[in-house]
Amino acid sequence: MTPTVPKAKSTLEAKPASTLSTILLVDDADDSRVATKWFLTNFGYVVETARNAQEALALFDPKTHDVVVTDNSMPGMTGAEMAHIIKMRSPSTRVLMYTGMAPDDARCLDLVIQKPTHLLALKDGIEKLLVDGH
Repeated sequence: MTPTVPKAKSTLEAKPASTLSTILLVDDADDSRVATKWFLTNFGYVVETARNAQEALALFDPKTHDVVVTDNSMPGMTGAEMAHIIKMRSPSTRVLMYTGMAPDDARCLDLVIQKPTHLLALKDGIEKLLVDGH
């Protein structure tokens, strides 16, 4: 009889369905958006994506999205301008900017994480906002 070896617990294991948080991820760069979505999904988040601020505002639902993660520099409307509209619609929604170009005015943002940085800093920032917001 072959002994059974217990599986090591992965740090990338998904959370139970009852505790899943939904993130609206906004980034006009396809490679960055796809990679960031993959990363956050592997940490147990439900991630919806938008390619620009206008698309994100059409998708945004404060009853669904626990956190909005956005880039700043996008065509048409910056992430900071979009965050201002989101905060007008839903002041309690947490908005995290993950960007290489920090905004001039960050008053409507709950947290700014400057790129380049490790994606774990993004995960930690989201977790902090979720704990502070609930």
